Amino acid sequence: MLYYTMLFLAFLYFKIARVYKKEEKSNLNMNIQNTLVFIAIVALLVYGFTHKTWYTVLLASYLFLILASLMVSAVQVGVFIEGKPFVKLSHLYKFLAPIGMLLWFSDVYLWGI
Repeated sequence: MLYYTMLFLAFLYFKIARVYKKEEKSNLNMNIQNTLVFIAIVALLVYGFTHKTWYTVLLASYLFLILASLMVSAVQVGVFIEGKPFVKLSHLYKFLAPIGMLLWFSDVYLWGI
């Protein structure tokens, strides 16, 4: 279950980072963080293909990619309650570092390092 949760968070991180790259000016810290999380995501996918069935990993990846895309798109369009946005993109940007750290720690846990 941890693997599939982290797989969803990996796709969510990817989508939020993609929106951040398009809307904000990229800096060195963000590039380094994205590189480290990319390594963690690759390690997560390698773990999935070596320890899970390949078709389950592909199906879950496809569904999580769609789910993460829809969630980020809904935040971009905006959900308004009484004229104020419910969740702003700046709130999502604040979650990039904790999600990346969680991905790294889960990779270490899953691989047993």
